[in-house]
Amino acid sequence: MTRIQANLLLLLAGAIWGMGFVAQSTAMEAIGPFLFTGLRFTMAALAILPFALRESGRATSPLTTRNWLSFVWIGLMLFGAIVFQQIGLLHTTVTNSGFLTGLYVVITPLFAVILFRNWPHPIVWPAAITAMAGIWFLSGGGATAFNTGDWLTVLAAGFCALQLIFIGRAAAPTGRPLTLAVTQSAVVAVLGLTIALVMEPIEWQAIRLALPEILYAGIFSGGLAFTLQIIGQRYTTASQAAIFLSSEAVFAGLFGALFLGERLPATGLLGCGLIFIAILAVEVLPPLFAKRAPAGTA
Repeated sequence: MTRIQANLLLLLAGAIWGMGFVAQSTAMEAIGPFLFTGLRFTMAALAILPFALRESGRATSPLTTRNWLSFVWIGLMLFGAIVFQQIGLLHTTVTNSGFLTGLYVVITPLFAVILFRNWPHPIVWPAAITAMAGIWFLSGGGATAFNTGDWLTVLAAGFCALQLIFIGRAAAPTGRPLTLAVTQSAVVAVLGLTIALVMEPIEWQAIRLALPEILYAGIFSGGLAFTLQIIGQRYTTASQAAIFLSSEAVFAGLFGALFLGERLPATGLLGCGLIFIAILAVEVLPPLFAKRAPAGTA
């Protein structure tokens, strides 16, 4: 797969997540955040499992204990990202949540440098800041008064950045993206359902009411989109992936206009434009710089 094809997969994942953001919010009108998370990722794991088994049957070498532990670790990072975002939505606005979740665009390259001295291409830094500005304009310039939900969403963005970084370190060497996808989904499902059994009421009527959101968020946002993310990250860096995935905010606005009759104000259109510029910059500029670099330089 070429880097362009990988980045297109990441854009598609962002589109699926953008459409599923409403499902995450409306589902909690019927059920709690841990139960929704557990059921959602149970569906995701079941949807991916047949393909992961086929992938394992074709593998030329078995996964090591270290590989499995890294897959579980990525699942723990995903659990932190999903749950803190989900709980945060109970205490903050969708506008603030959308903006603050997008902080992973800046946090990802920062964590990559701090943890692994993995410096991204220089264009990533201004592109990340441009994408953040775009998300801020797209959200209407929200997130001005922080509350508990806002801080929880910032914590979710940190976990999301860590998940992106560790996927980048685990997906390519193992060559088992579907196995990684089903493992991380299973980890989130087990943890979510276990905590829900202890902390939240389990009512079948409530689950039935939230079933459409569970199915979409599980099969598409959870199963398909996270699998596309893992496959795409085999061929691009975590920092660049974060910028492409930030298109989630743009697609959320577009789908809101298409299906809900919402209209973006001028600031929202400006935000979409800035995110598009950031994506275009990390896609086009690095190859141009590489072609112009003198022989023997990095």
